[in-house]
Amino acid sequence: MAAPPRKKQLLDFEKPLEELDTRMDEIRILAAEKNIDVSDQLRQLELRAVELRKEIFSNLTPMQELQVARHPRRPSTMDYINAISDEWMELHGDRQGHDDSAMVAGVGRLNGQPVVMLGQQKGRDTKDNVLRNFGMASPSGYRKALRLMEHANRFRMPILTFIDTPAAWAGLEAEQYGQGEAIAVNLREMFKYEVPIICTVIGEGGSGGALAIGVGDRVLMFEHSIYSVAPPEACAAILWRDAQKGPQAADALKITAPDLLKLGLIDRILPEPLGGAHANPLQATETLKAALTETLAEVALLPPDQRRQLRYEKFRKMGVFTEV
Repeated sequence: MAAPPRKKQLLDFEKPLEELDTRMDEIRILAAEKNIDVSDQLRQLELRAVELRKEIFSNLTPMQELQVARHPRRPSTMDYINAISDEWMELHGDRQGHDDSAMVAGVGRLNGQPVVMLGQQKGRDTKDNVLRNFGMASPSGYRKALRLMEHANRFRMPILTFIDTPAAWAGLEAEQYGQGEAIAVNLREMFKYEVPIICTVIGEGGSGGALAIGVGDRVLMFEHSIYSVAPPEACAAILWRDAQKGPQAADALKITAPDLLKLGLIDRILPEPLGGAHANPLQATETLKAALTETLAEVALLPPDQRRQLRYEKFRKMGVFTEV
């Protein structure tokens, strides 16, 4: 008997697709056993599944977008770096005796051009997530990122950052080793660099942990990613003493790509394959590489002084509003 295909990891709101997937798997197994042609029946079910998936993913709530951004199979920073770079060498350590696995950084080539690439790295399973601290960097992680960005600026290499973290690590040791100072120094120094900086939110962009590598000439964001001052659950716990009110907080925080583009906090939305980046990582990678290539060529045309001034003005305008 033919073995059934491995089940996809469906999110809660994708459950209507589960019945269709099960029916298609049963039909394929029966067709293999009986040696009969069921291509027409399968085609109709596949078309129905595509239409249903389009309907679901075109009407996601902010909290559902967060679920997609946190999907365990979503491409990570290292997945994208390895896929888009011609060469890549990861570098370790903050030169103060520590190396944070939640932040990866190194030098590589994009279309033959030397670049520095860095970003938060989540794990694929529980063991890997513990090693990576669930993508939550410590002070040594941000100091490692700073070291690599200074290297990039010294040798005139563009900086590409990939944001994917719930937040900066909030443990006692993080505070003891100067988490706030490490993030603040990164923010200050990124405004000074003369080289192009392109930041991309590839999954979950949470709190100062995301912003610490998020000051760039252009900020790109994948369609089903989120970018927020705090995770919705943490926000709800602070405001209402109830983390269960996360969906209410997610609505108020304006964490989705369309909202952030409208507010001027990001510059471009990168479309994802139907069902999210995890549904077709190769297509998502091609989209990212094309966007980075195009954006980098555009930003590189500006003189360094003008680039720094525009970067400063871009972030200085954020949070300014007029009451009627």
